[in-house]
Amino acid sequence: MQRPDLLTSWTVTWTWWVVIAVVVGAYVVGSARVRPWPVGRSAAMAGAVVLLVAVLNSPLAVFSHHLFSVHMIVHLLLIMVIPLLLVLAQPIRLAVEASSPTTSARIRGFMTFPVTRFVTSPAFTVPLYAAVLVGTHLTGFQQVMGQHSWVHESETVLYLVTGYLFLLPCIGTEISGHQLSHPVRFVTLLIAMGPDTMVGVVLMLTATEIAPVYSASRMGWGPDPLADQSLAGAIMWFAGDGLMMVLLLVVAGQWIRTDRSRDPSEPRRTSWLDNARREATLGSPTAGDDDTTDMDDDDAALAAYNARLREMHGLDRRS
Repeated sequence: MQRPDLLTSWTVTWTWWVVIAVVVGAYVVGSARVRPWPVGRSAAMAGAVVLLVAVLNSPLAVFSHHLFSVHMIVHLLLIMVIPLLLVLAQPIRLAVEASSPTTSARIRGFMTFPVTRFVTSPAFTVPLYAAVLVGTHLTGFQQVMGQHSWVHESETVLYLVTGYLFLLPCIGTEISGHQLSHPVRFVTLLIAMGPDTMVGVVLMLTATEIAPVYSASRMGWGPDPLADQSLAGAIMWFAGDGLMMVLLLVVAGQWIRTDRSRDPSEPRRTSWLDNARREATLGSPTAGDDDTTDMDDDDAALAAYNARLREMHGLDRRS
């Protein structure tokens, strides 16, 4: 096959275009019913649609059939970038706000249904994310995919669904049936960096072609097959971990802002470490005691703590 042209190598996938048209139409109708619907959410949906069309129909899609490295770029867009934009677009919240009270209650009930909660929980999505990355890169899946178009289409759906389920409770404020704390979100994203790194390193170090179908389809043009495979591994490692690092920084920033914006009139929640420190130094709280106050912010508690330390070291309390 001759090398595809960057300007003219566009394709049309009618099934996907119909799906996209239905989704976009429903989103536009819903956002018209909800006033005001944030512009940022609509922009996120537009960005997701543009990237999905690029992945499916642009020269990027054509080259991804012949170069493992380009296919890896497509993978990262499908499993991280496009799902992230979809989560930020908040289509579930839009459906809730644009629907009748009965339909809204049903949507919320579905999102809090035990099976739904499990499928969208990190206990399920993190292993799924790891299994998808490892199973589609370090096995014979890529070779089979290059030989059967239906496998390629299935892979696209698999990546979009996996990325969306993984990011749904971790990023933003979309209705997900979960209220994960920022530490849990941070750790979840941190753990997910492991599969990215492993897949990238293995591809870079493997001395044999994992998917010879890529080089066979090029018929002489393009880079050396092992160099292309190594580049694919580097893209997964550095770009994948880089994208995950950006998400970690976003979650960390939200975590900090949440702590700073807490209403001073609300009771302050103390950590288990503060509670253990209070009990070890002041004794167990009695009825009527306020055990939610930070010892370092309570003058009386701090004075009692210092007195306890002097007593423990045999010092004169009056010195």
